[in-house]
Amino acid sequence: MISLILTESSLELVPSELKHHSSVISHARKLGKRPSQILLDNSWHFAAMKGIKNELKRGRPDLVHFSILEATTIPLYQKNQMKFFVHTINDKVISFGKNVHVPKSYHRFEGVIEKLFQEKKITSNNETLLEIKDQTFSELLDQINPSKIIGFSTKGMASSYEKIASEIPNDACIVIGGFQKGHFSESIEKKIEQLYSVGDESFEGHVVVARMLYEYEKTIFM
Repeated sequence: MISLILTESSLELVPSELKHHSSVISHARKLGKRPSQILLDNSWHFAAMKGIKNELKRGRPDLVHFSILEATTIPLYQKNQMKFFVHTINDKVISFGKNVHVPKSYHRFEGVIEKLFQEKKITSNNETLLEIKDQTFSELLDQINPSKIIGFSTKGMASSYEKIASEIPNDACIVIGGFQKGHFSESIEKKIEQLYSVGDESFEGHVVVARMLYEYEKTIFM
């Protein structure tokens, strides 16, 4: 069984230093929530986010949603052939249970994730569907203990999805960025054993998730 980590993902609640900004307060009021209970989203909080640390990697929960849908609506995940984790920009890790159906509506997804951040765990029929905890990328790798760690970046060695898929052992870990722009931080990149580039341009994470997992599925199901 392989593992997929969506790392440094742009998924977080509004940080304390921004909760008093007018754009955050206005948006939270429309939602009927406190500023500290809503996801940081640059569609609404662009003015508040100007100049914050890692600005270009934050405030895009919609892109994380796309990648989660690509990873959890395919046979590889539904047949329990892949473990899936979302590691956030603030070193929290969301673990996905077996065959979890994430809402396709972004509005509903937003509500589920905000609830998860507050309650730490979402269950159904005594089974854990989603769980979030404080955990670094390195600690997550220690937990998974993969035989090989593969990452994707424009800084990597040029290859193709097909070739990479053919060389992935069944207990490997695939690492894909869950952010809009930029590269893996140094602490992440140094943990990746083989870094690949799959094109001359930068693709959004959900595109890489979809294409890589499809090619890997072909090696085990076809």
